Amino acid sequence: MKKTSAAKPAPKYRRILLKLSGEALGGDEAAGICPEAVHDMARQIKEVHDLEVEVVIVVGGGNIFRGLAGSERGIERATGDYMGMLATVINALALQDAMEKQGVPTRVLSAITMTQIAEPFIRRRAVRHLEKRRVVIFAAGTGNPFFSTDTAAALRANEINAEVVLKATKVDGIYDKDPKKFPDAKRYATISYGEALEKRLKVMDAAAFALCQDNKMPIIVFDFFKAHNLMRVVMGEPIGTVVTG
Repeated sequence: MKKTSAAKPAPKYRRILLKLSGEALGGDEAAGICPEAVHDMARQIKEVHDLEVEVVIVVGGGNIFRGLAGSERGIERATGDYMGMLATVINALALQDAMEKQGVPTRVLSAITMTQIAEPFIRRRAVRHLEKRRVVIFAAGTGNPFFSTDTAAALRANEINAEVVLKATKVDGIYDKDPKKFPDAKRYATISYGEALEKRLKVMDAAAFALCQDNKMPIIVFDFFKAHNLMRVVMGEPIGTVVTG
């Protein structure tokens, strides 16, 4: 008799939004673009893409320019924010290049029109790319000043009907206090939106958090820089902290 191979477990999530900070692309220096760090990210994302999970990415620009920091140094706030949005486009192109070197078709959609290097953001187009098994990177935030890329991530996740927002960090979840300063810091396995707001835990900024809460969009905060963690989260393993209603 032929032996039947056991069915592989299916991913828990089929459409995810991954939020990456700009600093993550800068590697250990958290500044500029570190090719090794970007290619490590691409490899993790490819693992998930190979599971036939639809992947959408929002990337920050803090490794190049942060609008709020610019305004503190005398740059007009709206101008600084637009400069920060352009930094996210640079990061998106770097990540796209790394993804395609891994053999993963990738499209960059920008909220600021720049047709020579990116497609304009159109919701239906983004969904169509996902259906064609392409990774989609959303660049230029929301296209408006005074909104962070966290807010862009929450907005885009709801627009394209993602099942979860995965916030990539360098810590393994949400703690009641800074685990680097306090050895007795407690990590939450799960926490409600209300608790996170009440305790003023820095999950995302207020606008992003309100969007997720209003639309019952779960957020998972996890350590992206531990090998295979992204795949483990997508498979439903208890990695990081889950923020839900």
